[in-house]
Amino acid sequence: QVQLVESGGGLVQAGGSLRLSCAASGGTFSRFGMGWFRQAPGKERDCIASITQLFATYYGDSVKGRFTISRDNAKNTAYLQMNNLKPEDTAVYFCAAANILHPSTRSTDYDYWGQGTQVTVSS
Repeated sequence: QVQLVESGGGLVQAGGSLRLSCAASGGTFSRFGMGWFRQAPGKERDCIASITQLFATYYGDSVKGRFTISRDNAKNTAYLQMNNLKPEDTAVYFCAAANILHPSTRSTDYDYWGQGTQVTVSS
């Protein structure tokens, strides 16, 4: 059973930066596609970035140019570098792992989920 643990969330002022980490255990990390999702109060959980086993990346329009997804297979960890944060980025951020080879933004494609980490951006 794969377990995912996010860290790095917190409170930051608009324009600031945070780096989220997603540490994986219990599986072969390099075999999974990884995604970062976020969910704001009253809204659906949306995929904002994903990275495949071959390091192909996807970004949602709302974060393109500001966020960077990466992975370090040697450390079994995925990252989300978030720069120029805006109040509308405030949400709970989740990482997820998928047993698929193509990039996916669909939450139903992801088999394992972390517990989430809160990111709050003040104006």
